[in-house]
Order: sequence, then C-alpha cells, then structure tokens
Amino acid sequence: MSTEIADDSPFSPEIFFARAASRLDRVPQRAESESLGDHHLNPDISAKGMSFRDAAVLIPVVARLPEASVLLTQRTPHLSAHAGQIAFPGGKIDPEDQTPAAAALREAREEIGLQPEMVEPVGYLTPYLTRTGYRIVPVLGRVEPDHRITINPEEVTDTFEVPLAFLMTTGNHRRGSRPFKGKTRYFYEMPFNERYIWGITAGIIRGLYERVYA
Repeated sequence: MSTEIADDSPFSPEIFFARAASRLDRVPQRAESESLGDHHLNPDISAKGMSFRDAAVLIPVVARLPEASVLLTQRTPHLSAHAGQIAFPGGKIDPEDQTPAAAALREAREEIGLQPEMVEPVGYLTPYLTRTGYRIVPVLGRVEPDHRITINPEEVTDTFEVPLAFLMTTGNHRRGSRPFKGKTRYFYEMPFNERYIWGITAGIIRGLYERVYA
C-alpha cells in the first residue's frame, strides 16, 4: 500500500524527472530579458546594460526512493565570496567547457568528487542574473543514489541532502530581507533544520519550482 502511494508522488524520481524533462530547456537560454535573478525581488536593480560573466551550477537531484532529494554543499568559511553559505556545485564557465552542463559537471567533480558518469543532465533552467555581474546557468542533473562524495576542503566543508518535497513546497519559500549599502535587499530563504538556504541558491530553487511545478 505505501509503495503504491509513493509511486504516485510528484516527487518520486520517475515522475519528477519525466516532468522536468518535458518542461526544461534542452539548450541554455541566451536572452537576458527572460532571466531570473536578484532584480526580480529588487526592482531597483536593473539588468539592462550590465556585462555578465558566464557561470554554471549543477542542481544534483538524487534519485532516491520513494522520493528524490537535492544535494547541496556548505562552502568553506575562508572563501572570498559567499563564504560558509549553502550552494550548488558550480563556478565560472571555462573556455574549454563545451557547454554549461560540462562546466557544471566539471565543478561538481572538483568540489565534491561527484563523478560525471553518476550524473545524467536533464535540462537547463532559466539563467539567473546576480547583482555582482554573473549569469548563472542552472543545470538539472539526475544523480544515482550510489554516488560517492569526496569533498575538496579548499572549497567545501560539508554536503547534505534536502527532500525535494520540502524545496518544492511554496510554504517553505519565505521572503527575507536585510540592509545592504543603505538599502533593503529582498531574497528567498528556505531554512531546513539547522541549515539556512537563502540568496542565489534559494532563488534558483524557486526557479526550479516555477518551471516544473507552478
């Protein structure tokens, strides 16, 4: 009885990945007018006229039964940017990276030892523009449950998984704010147990929800 209910869950690997594959892009979008980003919750931040550096992140969804989970990292506290924050594996797209997906897979291997053969790219989300000038291309990947993690301590201090059902529930998508350079900045936040998921990572998760479930 319980297995039949789990199989019908919108967060089971079979249903989620089939739905995501039908709704995500097979090639990354380029039109920045269609992008998500910090400017959506902060209208005074304009993406027009800005020059963006290309980056990519992997959204690693682990195909666990009965329901999938999302693999996240905790960045080390000594990094110059986003130190100690919750993040997806990812970084700048290098010239040798043939696609954003290739860049995301490379970064995942370098940061947490996630081998590319354990990940099946599913599709691209809408790019996310940051106020610091990055155009981040999120790549959804199906990760096999028997993957292995080998943390690079120079970049990551920990990894953990969050149930996909929790992250795809709008009631967990709070709007937070804090002062920044004399202005109030707004962002999504998704506290999970002792973890505080917010900012760009939470914004990308919100983008995944809007593409797959909204």
